Amino acid sequence: MFRFSCLAMFLVLGSEIEKAYTTEVTVKDKDDKLCLYANLMVNFTVTYEVVGKSNNTVEFQLPDVVNASGSSCGTDNSTLKLSFGNGHSWTINFTKEKDMYKADNIVLTYNLSDDSIFKNASSNGTVSVKFTPSIANVVVDTYYSCKSQDTVENDAVKQTLWNVALQAFVTNGSKSENETVCAKDKASTTQMPTTTTAATTVITATTAPPPVPPPSAGTYNLSAAGNGTICLLASMGLQISYNDSLDFQKVNLEPNKTTVTGACGSNNSIAALVLTSEKVAVAFTFIEEGKKFLLHAVNVTVKHINGTSFSAANTNLSLWQATLGSSYMCNKEQTQNITDTLSLYTLKLQVQPFEVKNDKFSTAEECFLDADLSFLVPIAVGMALGFLIVLVLISYLIGRRKSRTGYQSV
Repeated sequence: MFRFSCLAMFLVLGSEIEKAYTTEVTVKDKDDKLCLYANLMVNFTVTYEVVGKSNNTVEFQLPDVVNASGSSCGTDNSTLKLSFGNGHSWTINFTKEKDMYKADNIVLTYNLSDDSIFKNASSNGTVSVKFTPSIANVVVDTYYSCKSQDTVENDAVKQTLWNVALQAFVTNGSKSENETVCAKDKASTTQMPTTTTAATTVITATTAPPPVPPPSAGTYNLSAAGNGTICLLASMGLQISYNDSLDFQKVNLEPNKTTVTGACGSNNSIAALVLTSEKVAVAFTFIEEGKKFLLHAVNVTVKHINGTSFSAANTNLSLWQATLGSSYMCNKEQTQNITDTLSLYTLKLQVQPFEVKNDKFSTAEECFLDADLSFLVPIAVGMALGFLIVLVLISYLIGRRKSRTGYQSV
């Protein structure tokens, strides 16, 4: 009926991590064909009453692991229902009229008895809040695209929706390559007309931006809730290279201006580390696979001065692998291509997301660049060339011998 990306990340990782995850869902019809597609980011801010009659405000995000079994596709009406966490759901209803479709309403249902989000709530019931979305006039056989933030409020709940790629009433079982762009995105890309005068021509000199220096290495530790014991260790210099227009731009993560949030997974299944500075938020998701751990997902959001942002993610990585109970280390510089528009440059890297003991890194498993075995590469190349020369020489001698034998027999 449906599929969705990656695996469970955590619902509550602090206010900055909420802007770091993407939810991707595909819903299929009874013939197992794609009928509804969604790739989006949704953040919620809820004010609720706690014991003692005071109020508390929390933020949480629609996670990337959801249950879409309540979704349905029809000819003129479709519903995307995403259930998540402990009794929460997010539902959006679509209607189609002729060659256009729109979203009629969005309903958030949250469960106040979920103490992981709503701590000390005075009520343990569920609350449903309805929003009126601005998703309208979407051409059939196109997907709705909106990178800009769309914030709506109702009573004590605020919802922010952004980085949306959404298509209802999919035809032919495949997502369209054509898009209907939202009004906010169109407004942000509209350029002011150039003014010219007959009397004067003004030429503005432009200079290339100064080069970005190598990043400084920082140490980022995450402690388990309740006991303060370090459960995740990371140390690295990190530089983000991203393509937000025509050219790649670079930004360093500054250790002294970076906050650390995240969560350590139960039963060593998954752990998340989120590093947030004034300009950039980077979310790393580690998973256990067999007796090893690896970096499975990276999500980056870069904030621009003009209020816009760049976001990119990959939830199907297999990087920084090491045996459980050890750490992964790569002191040498390395660049990892995360997506077509995003790459990470690291140096002096060491991470251990699971089984941290005594608040220290365990024995490190080195990357190939650090290992002494790297000298074998030129040796192997030299041996291959030598073997090739021997083969050529043998072929030459055999050919010459046959030639001489044929001459003597005449």
